[in-house]
Amino acid sequence: MTSPKDLLSQLRKSYERAELDEKSSEADPLRQFERWMSEALDAQLPEPNAMTLATVGSDLRPSTRIVLIKGYDARGIVWYTNYESRKGRELAGNPYAALQFHWVELERVVRIEGRVEQVEPELSDEYFASRPLDSRLGAWASPQSQVIAGRDVLVKNAAGAAAKYLLAPPRPPHWGGYRLNPDRWEFWQGRKSRLHDRLRYRMEDGHWLRERLAP
Repeated sequence: MTSPKDLLSQLRKSYERAELDEKSSEADPLRQFERWMSEALDAQLPEPNAMTLATVGSDLRPSTRIVLIKGYDARGIVWYTNYESRKGRELAGNPYAALQFHWVELERVVRIEGRVEQVEPELSDEYFASRPLDSRLGAWASPQSQVIAGRDVLVKNAAGAAAKYLLAPPRPPHWGGYRLNPDRWEFWQGRKSRLHDRLRYRMEDGHWLRERLAP
């Protein structure tokens, strides 16, 4: 029987779905992102809004986790979470982070880097109010990233929040949105023979400079 370790070394995939070149890509990375996001949504991919968030702590150890994009515009990419979580604490100490989307079925990756800030409280209030009741109660129930004795702690906390706030839990002060303001984007399109297309956009003198990177 072949071991998983041996199988991993044998895995091969030829990327041949599409291409990405300077002529067909957008000059503005946000417009290119919007185009690819639209295609990911149209393709009905599983969770096309899922993105990896990378932060670095004061100990210089990087950490990653999956979060969900909830909005974007010229100011940046928005997601919501617990400000007291590990990522929240790390962003408080080092406000620079990276995001990555991996749309496997389209053979595409988008990488985004920049400075992160908390969104306006009014925006966090608006989004929190739109969430399902269970999710709003869960924001009160979970001391995110902290060690707990067992799942019963979460269940008890959720029940306590439900009894206290009934059907109208307010947004917790420790919960809200972040916005990453990009200064670098990279769009990766898989190509045959591992000669992948990589276009990087970086801000220079107030303008986006588009460059091709070797795969």
